[in-house]
Amino acid sequence: MSTMAEDTQLIESNAQRAELDFRISCSRHFASWLEQESVSLTFSTYQTGELFLIGRGPDGGLSIFERRFDRCMGLWTNGQTLWLASRYQLWRLENVQGEVQIEDGYDRLLVPQVGYTTGDVDVHDMTVDAEGRLVFVCTLGSCLATTSERYSLEPLWRPPFVSRFATEDRCHLNGLAPENGTVRYVTACSQSDVADGWRDCRHDGGCVIDVASNTIVCQGLSMPHSPRIYRDKLWLLDSGSGYLGYVDQSTGKFERVTFCPGFARGLTFIGDYAVVGLSKPRRDGSFQGLALDDNLAERKAKARCGLQVIDLRSGDAVHWLRIDGSIQELYDVVAMLGVRRPKALGFLTNEIHHNITIPQDGAPAVLQHPEEKPSEALAEAR
Repeated sequence: MSTMAEDTQLIESNAQRAELDFRISCSRHFASWLEQESVSLTFSTYQTGELFLIGRGPDGGLSIFERRFDRCMGLWTNGQTLWLASRYQLWRLENVQGEVQIEDGYDRLLVPQVGYTTGDVDVHDMTVDAEGRLVFVCTLGSCLATTSERYSLEPLWRPPFVSRFATEDRCHLNGLAPENGTVRYVTACSQSDVADGWRDCRHDGGCVIDVASNTIVCQGLSMPHSPRIYRDKLWLLDSGSGYLGYVDQSTGKFERVTFCPGFARGLTFIGDYAVVGLSKPRRDGSFQGLALDDNLAERKAKARCGLQVIDLRSGDAVHWLRIDGSIQELYDVVAMLGVRRPKALGFLTNEIHHNITIPQDGAPAVLQHPEEKPSEALAEAR
């Protein structure tokens, strides 16, 4: 792991596994922007199953911490709790340190505390509603759902054009936008009611649905993802064309704001900025043959994998983080406000065996067997 002192900061890793070999670089002021906004970022990498936690180290440079959860996708956090979707399970990670407690230079230690086994239902976006209930998009079942103490999941809602619950991924329902503690809008790649029908509608079949009224509020989109309500606007990523924009709810038209050089999925907002996740085209063709290809060619650009920070006041991309190598797709990105340097425990090393927490005088304490403490290099890698 090394750092460049010029325009970018560079981190190289083989992630302790021969099949992963990647390099992370960022714009010169990316780390100072995190400092300025008092925020850290967490993102999931989908096909390689990496969860990255991005913060600032003691020297003010970039801190990168990673853990592996098989095919991790949707994320939700409030800074103390982190929910994530993996291939067939949903995990709730909790911070076991006090809000101002620093342990080994980290101000959050996120530990998997609860897991729900759903089966491989292709969970995408998720949120926690006003009742404290996890609500997620079950893409395979074309519905919104919540966890169940007994079953794989409990369906809550499905689009009006989907006739029944069936594990057929009919419309590729994928994103959700909560408002006032409930899911208000969702995105889908089509209005299809047949198995895998969305693949025939990738170019202009995408839509946004108002969950409360069961009405289509925007259509003609290309593989839309990551709807979010921010500052009274309904934002989303028109992934098939490569644009971040918002829906003019008086006309139902998608208003483009910024072109993003990659297949855009994952969107969070921090002050005057949007953070967008970018992916390279998938080899199976799902992301290929779209308007995004022409838009990249017109700008003499290639699709990239990473994060792009966009100033909402100007539409300019003012900071970036880029991943080159075996990691080629991101799914989601979330912001941890007021958090400087987070880390998490996973299941591939013995750290989780030897971290024991108990409440102490009203605050949590972290206990660890000194003889089993992993090396810093191993902790950073896994």
